Amino acid sequence: MFRVTAVATLLLASFSSQAGQFTIKTTNTISDTADTLLLLVSPEQLTSNPQIAAISKQENFTATHGNTLTWLAPGTPYSQYQRVLLMGTGEAEKLTAYQASLLGAASVRSLEGSAASNIQLDASLISPAIGQAEFLAQFSHGVNLSSYTFDRYLSEKKAAPQRNLYLLSSDQSAADTRLAQLNALSEGVALARDLINEPASGIYPETFVKQALALRKLGAKVTVLDEKALEKAGMGAILAVGRGSARPPRMLLVHWEGSKQQPVALVGKGITFDTGGYNLKTQADSILRMTSDMAGAAAVLGTMHTLARQKAPVNVIGVMALAENMISDRAYLPGDVIKAGNGKTIEIINTDAEGRLVLADALWHVETNYKPRAIVDIATLTGSKVTAVGNYYAGLFSNDEQLVAQLTKAGEAVHERVWRLPLSDDMLPELKSMKADLRNTGRSTGASTAALFLNQFVSETPFAHLDIAGNALSDSSKGLHTEGGTGFGVRLLTEWVLTAE
Repeated sequence: MFRVTAVATLLLASFSSQAGQFTIKTTNTISDTADTLLLLVSPEQLTSNPQIAAISKQENFTATHGNTLTWLAPGTPYSQYQRVLLMGTGEAEKLTAYQASLLGAASVRSLEGSAASNIQLDASLISPAIGQAEFLAQFSHGVNLSSYTFDRYLSEKKAAPQRNLYLLSSDQSAADTRLAQLNALSEGVALARDLINEPASGIYPETFVKQALALRKLGAKVTVLDEKALEKAGMGAILAVGRGSARPPRMLLVHWEGSKQQPVALVGKGITFDTGGYNLKTQADSILRMTSDMAGAAAVLGTMHTLARQKAPVNVIGVMALAENMISDRAYLPGDVIKAGNGKTIEIINTDAEGRLVLADALWHVETNYKPRAIVDIATLTGSKVTAVGNYYAGLFSNDEQLVAQLTKAGEAVHERVWRLPLSDDMLPELKSMKADLRNTGRSTGASTAALFLNQFVSETPFAHLDIAGNALSDSSKGLHTEGGTGFGVRLLTEWVLTAE
């Protein structure tokens, strides 16, 4: 557990999650209470600094990115500290924001098991191209994300030491601003991870909505459409998916109006648990992961929290289509024909292709009622996406070249990368039904026809679909992720919203 402090006189923000509390401050003075020095060095510093060069040569240390060396400090030029952690940055002038955050994550893991409680970061020996303020903020972001834990259901919680990390800054104003922004982003990611890590008994449509209501305190407008409202609007697709559950569906809308510009819309799939319906999932490991089938909605809510917390000067509508796909005497069946909000009829070929149904109504609703200038949906939608690009990329489907370029650039910036996959009307025969306007599955393709299905519920608005199947969970702690929910999409969508023209 870290208390990240960019050492300051002004308390900017505090971030509370299951990981503990992280307080962001800035100062230009060295802490006199630090017991550990975290010293960042680039390869050229190994030769220009005699003391570091001698120690590095003795220990065969190289300053490659994330490489570390720890030694007890007495008898060295750093004897005012009990220990020194030397960390390589690689070529500092080529450091990206993402690589800076990885250094923060690496520092957390390097100090696991140590008695360090007050750590002084010294980055004075490097000159990152991204600038000192951005570097310190991104480093702190990596510390926050990699320190996350989810221990709500443990009867004996592991006691984590409270650590203070002091960051020196020569530009307090710039550091203050950027640290506050990224602290809000860390909160958004943690919120999404919390939602994903909750079991289905903890997160279902009604309790997901309760989590969102807290955004009203941040100035966001929160609207909830219950069963009666969904029926009145004719949104039969989401109603059909949720019909088999005793916990009815909801459509959740969060509006952050930080500007009067025409809004953009973010739409998230929120299947809080997916049995597959009567096309039951039969593999134990597959159905076990279905508590994460609302990761798209979690990413949207995390993004909306971030934007509201930052008081971002943007106008964004977040829509989350929430339902449980369960089996009961009321559940929808293979062969049923349902009618979506836009009037299109859909033949149910497979009840386990439910995510596209709830998204269909959400896409139609937000376009009809909010007239956004662009719509991006995000969903754990298809196994075929995982077959195509694994968890290395999210699948990106769009025929709008500007959206493709913007989302690709945003994904590269935060290392939540996307890979464009086909979205072509040539595949429309795959969705042709004998007795309805559409089938809910294709005949031979998977991820692309799922995206093409969604495209039928957006008329003229620029539209992109992000398939994050495989990206929502991590089976180990690595990089910025900890084991469990990743919160994938919060950083990508936030970057896109804040940088798209």
